[in-house]
Amino acid sequence: MTAPPGLMIAAPRSGSGKTTLTLGLLRAFRRAGVSVGSAKCGPDYIDPPFHRAASGRPSVNLDSWAMSPALLSGLAADVGAGCNLIICEALMGLFDGVPAPAGRSGSSADVAAALGWPVLLVIDVSGQSQSAAAVVKGCATYDPRITIAGVVLNRVGSPRHARLAAEAIEALGIPVVGAMPRSEGVALPERHLGLVQAAETSDLDARLERMADFVAEHTRLDAIRALAASPTASAGGPAAAVPPPGQRIAIARDQAFSFLYPHLLQGWRSAGAEIHYFSPLADEGPGGDCDACWLPGGYPELHAGHLAASHGFLRQLRDFAATRPVHGECGGYMVLGVSMTDAQGAIHPMANLLSVSTSFARRKLHLGYRRARLAADGCLGAAGTRLRGHEFHYASVEAAGDDAPFAMVSDAYGTEPAPAGSRRGLVSGSFLHVIAVAP
Repeated sequence: MTAPPGLMIAAPRSGSGKTTLTLGLLRAFRRAGVSVGSAKCGPDYIDPPFHRAASGRPSVNLDSWAMSPALLSGLAADVGAGCNLIICEALMGLFDGVPAPAGRSGSSADVAAALGWPVLLVIDVSGQSQSAAAVVKGCATYDPRITIAGVVLNRVGSPRHARLAAEAIEALGIPVVGAMPRSEGVALPERHLGLVQAAETSDLDARLERMADFVAEHTRLDAIRALAASPTASAGGPAAAVPPPGQRIAIARDQAFSFLYPHLLQGWRSAGAEIHYFSPLADEGPGGDCDACWLPGGYPELHAGHLAASHGFLRQLRDFAATRPVHGECGGYMVLGVSMTDAQGAIHPMANLLSVSTSFARRKLHLGYRRARLAADGCLGAAGTRLRGHEFHYASVEAAGDDAPFAMVSDAYGTEPAPAGSRRGLVSGSFLHVIAVAP
């Protein structure tokens, strides 16, 4: 299966306008009759659902640190099936990653190089004009594996400002295919882990339409589409990044539990597993005919009181855990514990299936890639199985309890592995968001 032409939307740093341009392009191309697939570089739960809402098609994460090259190219081919174009949104700055062998740093440049996608660079030119060309030149020459195929200027102050920056950049032989003025009318609402989720964003379709209008007015859509290039390698559909934890998997899904990577679900279904959703906020528990339960991360801290009062959910979860495996990631892990303290200091009893107690009263950011080795056999694999994933949370452990550890975990910078998470009977959990079994 050969993927269609692709294009990476990247920037020298965060906050330059990648998401606005990506969502605007996805919706504008969709309105023009272009079937466009989408992807997001790196570990990110928030952006892919926005991509899907804008394009009408599934989006997927591509991560060069956690995923094998075969999985990376397979996912790109799969998301592009039936499409005319793939647009991939980069993370942070184009070259930002972690220490790793060549091509495996987790940077967006790694993904662009691996798949042969040219880069459309978004430059925030506020406070500069011709100097923007020096930034573009640096990006164009820093990594010989990639090609900066074009530039979109963002936060342009006037036609004269745009002309000065564009002329300097185009003197490098790189076309400027758009100049977007400063605008607060296309911003999306945010909270502590990033954007408010797509499903919770009011008037999302109207917002996406405004983004598409804005991008279509201030960029050259045909020229942008022409920058895309076919991938350098083709692949069949990807195998499961993580083996399914069961044949019939009960997965919590609502506004408290929404952080589950599309490629995991896709891989589990491809492996023959059945997915059955339930909503803890609707006082639903895992179905009795399922053989494994998965509690994803999300925002349970915003619903702690509601969850504590969902007695049907908690009772059914405890009954399920007596005979079948239950695993919780991050927020799901916290709900499996004894209690959760919310940001106001109120303590809410949780499922008490693990002896950990967690708190948001003293927020501290825990962020970064993680290597994990399973401490015992479980629904994620046999003891010693190596996983790659990440942490992204503000919660703190108030009391670790006396459970055995879920895994030995280290970061991407060479720290010594340390026990992490909890395991009791058939129940396990940790703050680790799993991306893939280590290649």
